[in-house]
Amino acid sequence: MKRQVFISALGFMLAYDSLAGPPLEVEESGIDNWDYAFSAATYLVRNDREYVNPTFTADRNWLHLEARYNYEALKTGSLWLGYNFSIGEKLTLEATPMLGGVFGDITGFAPGYTVSLSYWKLELFTQGEYFIDAANSEGNFFYTWSELSLAPVDWFRFGLVVDRTKAFGSELDIRRGPLVGVKYKNIDFTTYWLDPGSSNSAFVFALTLNF
Repeated sequence: MKRQVFISALGFMLAYDSLAGPPLEVEESGIDNWDYAFSAATYLVRNDREYVNPTFTADRNWLHLEARYNYEALKTGSLWLGYNFSIGEKLTLEATPMLGGVFGDITGFAPGYTVSLSYWKLELFTQGEYFIDAANSEGNFFYTWSELSLAPVDWFRFGLVVDRTKAFGSELDIRRGPLVGVKYKNIDFTTYWLDPGSSNSAFVFALTLNF
């Protein structure tokens, strides 16, 4: 009788262990869930200098870390800390409010944001900041980059972009134009044409690697 009880108890323990094992493995595999992205936007500006704007981001759940160069101004870097959140299913809002420190040819700090609103095959993406110059309040300015795009298939999109920046060093604050983008696995490539036909027009080639 004791032997039967022992065998039954042993069988129960083995069965419980086989059921309890997989969830433990899933939990352990999700310990490190960082998402990284590196992008480089090359600006070919008519009647002005060309430059590259590299950006690196790291995200883990709500935490967002970001480093930029040649973004707020040429020869200028910035470091950012943000909070990720999203709401909705069919109509999805993803947003990241951020705070950044800016250093280089201009120095200061900036509250900023990244917002994406998606519905069906349409997406509205906007990124902006208000730069506060540590040396002179006249150097303060608002920057924004906004895109409205349609993706008829997963690997292709097209749309419009509006940009307001001081990085070009031109008299025009606001530029707009078409965009065309393609995607292959974890690589995105998008071409922008800002202010087509003007004396200050620019082509922007943006390559993003997600890993």
